[in-house]
Amino acid sequence: MGWIGKLLNGGDEKNKAAPVTAAAAPEMTRQPATITEIDAIYYRWLAAAGSAQASAQAEQQILDELARLAREPVAGAALVPRIPAIIPQLMRTLQNENMSAAELSRQLAQDVLLVAEVYREANRPRYHSRYNASPSINNMEGAIMLLGQNGMRMLLARVAFRPIVSMQSGGLTIRTAPLIWRQSEKCALAANLLAPAMQANPFDAYLAGLMANVGLVVAFRLIDQMHAPDAFPQSDAFIAQVFAQARILSVRIAELWEFPASVTNAIEHAGVDADADADPQAQALALGDRLSKLRMLVDTGRFPVDDPFVMAGLGKSELRVFDKLADDEDEDDEE
Repeated sequence: MGWIGKLLNGGDEKNKAAPVTAAAAPEMTRQPATITEIDAIYYRWLAAAGSAQASAQAEQQILDELARLAREPVAGAALVPRIPAIIPQLMRTLQNENMSAAELSRQLAQDVLLVAEVYREANRPRYHSRYNASPSINNMEGAIMLLGQNGMRMLLARVAFRPIVSMQSGGLTIRTAPLIWRQSEKCALAANLLAPAMQANPFDAYLAGLMANVGLVVAFRLIDQMHAPDAFPQSDAFIAQVFAQARILSVRIAELWEFPASVTNAIEHAGVDADADADPQAQALALGDRLSKLRMLVDTGRFPVDDPFVMAGLGKSELRVFDKLADDEDEDDEE
């Protein structure tokens, strides 16, 4: 079954036996879907792939180019915008448990976009009702204090990565980039929520979730540029290799961008070969990736929420996280 199947089947016998719905109950004995199965369905849904199949030679040409970019990550990184130069400096400040709001405010002032995002976040109604805050926050130090260290960390990470999927080229990229970003946000939130129980660092898990699919954005840009309009690369073997190579490229780009080793290691070891001895960060990321892809497939109508393909093996804790990833829930839970 592998470590992820064992983890998903964890919990007491009562939890494992409880059906999601009466209709689904007879089928819930099936084994959890493998991540390879989920990736294949997710890929074909992302691409809105028809029935026409590209040749094995055409698929191999795309895989060869993706492998080259993984070996030469500078070229791969050139296909996505560089994160704002101020972000690494801000991240170092935010890692300090005794961070100064005044110092952080000074650093933020160097980037107008970040200033606007911080004000926008701090003035969301949920903060005022939850913390009895002033109706309007109009100074940076007040906004920083209201959001708190964890809120600031997650906000800056989201802002830093958002441009990665805003680039538009061919029609396939235009379709897939926003969807990949949405799944990345869900993956980051899921990994963040799962991390404490796995003795992993929640913020590193969040960063790994946002970063893990940068290589997939590049992969779809290559497919967009290289596939023939009348045939689409979508064999099972091709899809498995695309996700494997995209993960390697994500690691290499993260290293170029000076992300912590804990983040790059999590991405590298969260693939299909992860086992029970994998690093806790990798385990949190792997499970977050699984739950977020299933959530995307449910929220967009590919599966009903009680389908055994989605629900098989999920215990109470995983179901709670899965529920928080719903489109009308995850934004309010990110702080």
